[in-house]
Amino acid sequence: MNFSIAAALICLVVSSDGFTPQSLTRQGTTLNVATSTTGTEAWSPASWKSKVVSQSPKYEDEKEFDEAVAKLEKCSPLVFAGEVRILHENLARACSGQGFLLIGGDSTESFDEFDVDHIRDSFRVLLQMSLVLTFGSAMPIIKVGSIAGQFAKSRSEPDEVIDGVSLPSYRGDIINSEAFTAESRRHNPNNMVKAYHQSAQTLNILRAFSTGGYADISRLHAWNLDFVEQTGEGSRYRTFATKVDESLRFMKAIGVDTNSPDFTKTDFFTAHECLLLPYEQALTRLDSTSGRYYDCSAHMLWVGERTRELDGAHLEFVRGVHNPLGVKISDKCTPDELLELIDTINPTNIPGRLTIVVRMGAEKVRKNLPGLIRAVQREGKSVLWISDPVHGNTRKTENGFKTRDFDKIRDELRAFFDVHDEMGSHPGGVHLEMTGEDVTECVGGMSDVTEDTLEHRSNTICDPRLNGAQALELAFLIAERMRSRSGLPPIE
Repeated sequence: MNFSIAAALICLVVSSDGFTPQSLTRQGTTLNVATSTTGTEAWSPASWKSKVVSQSPKYEDEKEFDEAVAKLEKCSPLVFAGEVRILHENLARACSGQGFLLIGGDSTESFDEFDVDHIRDSFRVLLQMSLVLTFGSAMPIIKVGSIAGQFAKSRSEPDEVIDGVSLPSYRGDIINSEAFTAESRRHNPNNMVKAYHQSAQTLNILRAFSTGGYADISRLHAWNLDFVEQTGEGSRYRTFATKVDESLRFMKAIGVDTNSPDFTKTDFFTAHECLLLPYEQALTRLDSTSGRYYDCSAHMLWVGERTRELDGAHLEFVRGVHNPLGVKISDKCTPDELLELIDTINPTNIPGRLTIVVRMGAEKVRKNLPGLIRAVQREGKSVLWISDPVHGNTRKTENGFKTRDFDKIRDELRAFFDVHDEMGSHPGGVHLEMTGEDVTECVGGMSDVTEDTLEHRSNTICDPRLNGAQALELAFLIAERMRSRSGLPPIE
C-alpha cells in the first residue's frame, strides 16, 4: 500500500462522505503486467538515426558532441527498471478505471533556477493535490513530476529574429541558453551533461522527500503553503485536512499503526518529453533482470504533438524502450492516425503501456474527442486518457506577456469529463504545467491574477505556469467531478 491508498483508506472511516470498503476493491492487488510490452523487431537504441529527426539541434563540433555523449554513456542510470515496472503496474490499474494519473511540473526546467526550495514547494503542492483527488475519487493517485529531465523545448520556428538580428531559437537549457547572443544560442552538447547532473541532484532530493518522512500523512497541516492561508481554496483545503486528521485519530484509537511506511512514504515518479534523442539514447540501458531496454532518464516519457510522425525518429526510439509512454494529440489527430500510433507503440496492447494526452481547447475536445474514443473502444485498445488543459490555451496580452486563462483551462477540463461521461470511458488523469511558487503567469482563478499583475512575479523562461493556488483549485474541481461520477456528496 502506498500513500495514496492509505489516504483513501482513511477516508473510508468518514461515514458521512459515503465511502465504502468496496471503493478499494483490487487496489491492493498486483496486476500481472507482461514484461513484453512491444515488438522490437529490427530495433536498437540507435535505430532512430535511420529516420527523419524533427526538432533536431545542429551541433557544429562533432568531436565535442561525441565526447559529451561518451560521458553520458558512462553515467549511472537516473532511474531504475524496477521503479519503472512499478509505475507501469499502477498505470495498468488506471487503464481499468482503478487509478488516476497526476502529472505536474514546469514547462521547461532551467539551470539557473535550480533550487531545493522550488523542488520542495512543487512536490508539496502535488501531494496536496493528490490528497484532494484521493478524497474525490476513492482511488489511488499516481503522482508523476514533470521534473529531473524536462529541459528540452520544441519550437515552431528554427530561428528567432529581434531588431533584424537572426539567431537560433531557444530550445531549452539542455541545448542552448535563453540570452539573445550568438554564444548563448549556440547548440552546446555539453549542456546534456549539465542537465544529467542537475537531474541527478533533483532525483536525490525527491527520493529524500518521498521516503524520508516529509510525505508523512500526519504532517498534513505542515504542508500548507502561504496561499492556503490566503485563498478560499485554502479554507476548503483546511476543512478537508481536518477530516483527515479526525480519521487519523480514529485509526490510532482502534490500533492502526499510522507510523508505518504506508502512512509516512509515497511513490513518486518522473517524466519528461522525449525530444533530444542523443540524450535519451545515451541513458538507455539493458536491464539485467528482464533483458529488455529501458530509457533510464525518467520513469515515463512522452512524445509531443510536433514529433509524433508515424515514420519519424521519435516514435522509432520509444517503440523499443519499455518505459510507460505518452503521446500528446491535438485536434489534428484523426481516429485512423491515432490507431496507427497505438499499433506502433503498443502492438501487443499491454495495459499501462500508453497514455493519450489530449490538448485541444474546450470546443475542440467536445467536437473531436468522442470520435477518437469511439475508435479506440471499437478496436479494443488499452490506453489511459488524460487531459492537458493548460498547454493549448496560450495567448499573448496587449503588453506582450504570454499567459493562459484559468477559465479556459477549467472549461477544457470540464469538456474532457463531459465527453468521457457520454462515452462511458474513464477520464484517467491530468497533466498540468504548474509550480509550487507564487507566480503570476496565468490569469484568473482564486488567486486573482490579472493582466495588470502578470509582470509582478512572472519567472518562467518559456511558457506560463499555474501557481500553487490555481493548481489546488483545479484539484478541487476534478475531485468534485469525480465524486459526482461516483454518486458521492460534494466536498464542503
